[in-house]
Amino acid sequence: MFEPWHRDLIAESQVARLGTISAAGAPHLVPVCFAFVDGRFAIAIDEKPKRSGELARVRNIRRDRRVTLLIDRYSDDWEQLAWVRIDGGARVGEQGSDWPEALASLRQKYRQYRAMDLERRPLIEITPTRVASWLWSERSPSPG
Repeated sequence: MFEPWHRDLIAESQVARLGTISAAGAPHLVPVCFAFVDGRFAIAIDEKPKRSGELARVRNIRRDRRVTLLIDRYSDDWEQLAWVRIDGGARVGEQGSDWPEALASLRQKYRQYRAMDLERRPLIEITPTRVASWLWSERSPSPG
């Protein structure tokens, strides 16, 4: 499902955009930290300050598992432009400790997570079902 350049872009990227579907059917898009582990994506619900109550992305996934994860690279040198969009099904695990490999990968990638108690917090797991992508090449038309 993933081409080698997809995997390279996923590995080099520090942030992605997670798209979920709101209760009203509208798109809900937020930037997220993520890890790619065993062909699935993990997104922690970390300890950064948040508004009270359950996050909208979590409520949205509990109601409708369909999600999109967009990972992109922008540069003023447009020959470096690339994006990978992963459509899939998501689930919210009640405790990060249920997927220790994901927590280890997230902590390796984001030093801030090393001091956080992610084991007792929800963890979003995305299983890809479709991948769409674009990479600049000599054969590609100029963007936009």
